[in-house]
Amino acid sequence: MFCRMRPAPERLSRRSLLGGFAAALAGTVPRFATAAERLSVALEARTESVALSPGRAASEVWRLTGAAPVLRLQRGAALDLALTNGLKIPAALSGRGLALPTPLAVQAPVGPGGRATMPARLARAGTGLLDLRLLADGATAPIRPLALIVDEAPAASFDRDEVFLVEDFRLKADGTAIAPGLDPGETELLYTVNGQLQPELALPAQARVRLRFINGCHRAVIALKIAELGAVRVLAIDSQPAEPFLARNGAVVLPPGGRTDVVIDMPPAKAPLPVLLHDGSAARPVARLLVSTEPPLRATALPPPAPLPASGLPDQLDLRAAIRAELALDGPDWRLPAQFATTMAPAFQAKAGRVIVLALANKTAGTAVVHLHGQPFRLLDRLDDGWKPYWLDTLALEAGQTQRIAFLAEQSGRFLIESMATNWAAPRRLRWYEIR
Repeated sequence: MFCRMRPAPERLSRRSLLGGFAAALAGTVPRFATAAERLSVALEARTESVALSPGRAASEVWRLTGAAPVLRLQRGAALDLALTNGLKIPAALSGRGLALPTPLAVQAPVGPGGRATMPARLARAGTGLLDLRLLADGATAPIRPLALIVDEAPAASFDRDEVFLVEDFRLKADGTAIAPGLDPGETELLYTVNGQLQPELALPAQARVRLRFINGCHRAVIALKIAELGAVRVLAIDSQPAEPFLARNGAVVLPPGGRTDVVIDMPPAKAPLPVLLHDGSAARPVARLLVSTEPPLRATALPPPAPLPASGLPDQLDLRAAIRAELALDGPDWRLPAQFATTMAPAFQAKAGRVIVLALANKTAGTAVVHLHGQPFRLLDRLDDGWKPYWLDTLALEAGQTQRIAFLAEQSGRFLIESMATNWAAPRRLRWYEIR
């Protein structure tokens, strides 16, 4: 028989992602294009200087940019992504929330000074991310990602729709920002939101606001919490809609690259609402929400929000005849990106249309993060008798923990599996799998 998902809980059950995490975003985004025809979208990897700390010289960082600070498109659009690489290293484009050729396994890196065009599809709506970090560990500067929004059709209705992209930086005493994969030594840790230090976002009283939390940090698992605010309802996770449910204690936990869309209702009048970030060591303010001086948008509070439109993923997964495989997150089969080749044995192979159950075993001494390219997955309950009521593409596992995930092999091709520890100096490691 089919396994059924659990009813939507009143809390976000991601305790296993962070182990003991206690402790949960912004800029109005212009619309970039519609889904009328095949679109050419220009992307550029370039060097820029950013003032990350008061009283220090600007730091050199590398950045992936588009025509706007957030790339916004409509579901169904077919794209040609034209990437110009102005960096000193080869660039491999990874995407979350859109389908594009898998970097290294299918898509060749773009050399310094080079340009390449690659196709992409926006098969589903949601909050996504584009980045060039796959080959950037140990580089001379960190790389900043580009946020992506794929709008629902018909569009979901909110008074405001705000992106909250969190990034982390490690600065030397002279203000130089270092790349991940290097020993952070005595560097200072800073977090920005949408490229700013502790920005303020003014929102009307009684406004219903969709906040798109994105963890753009290099390694850190983080929790975000809006202090002194009531209900925070989760609408979507990792680009896929979920049955709306209350975030546990109002906090949202995000692994690196993770995205969670929440909806909040601004109070009638209130002092500024601090947004706190917890990274496992301390809670710190990273932004503030303000009630603007505009008149309230309505006299009374709205009812709880309706679910977002379905994305087309299956409601049920038949686990009876699933292909089952186990993947340990350590061992000699994992390769650094610079050493990766598909001549290595795949972690597993399957035919398109089959359900796959993958046991991820973290036998390392610390928390590990796994990102599965190509296929959204369900996190299974411990007895494989159901699954959590949301889809994921990234999962964090505590030391010694094994988690089972299940997915329908929708797309044929070769896809990466990324794994890395959560400390700054940890290397990114790769394996691959094949759907035929």
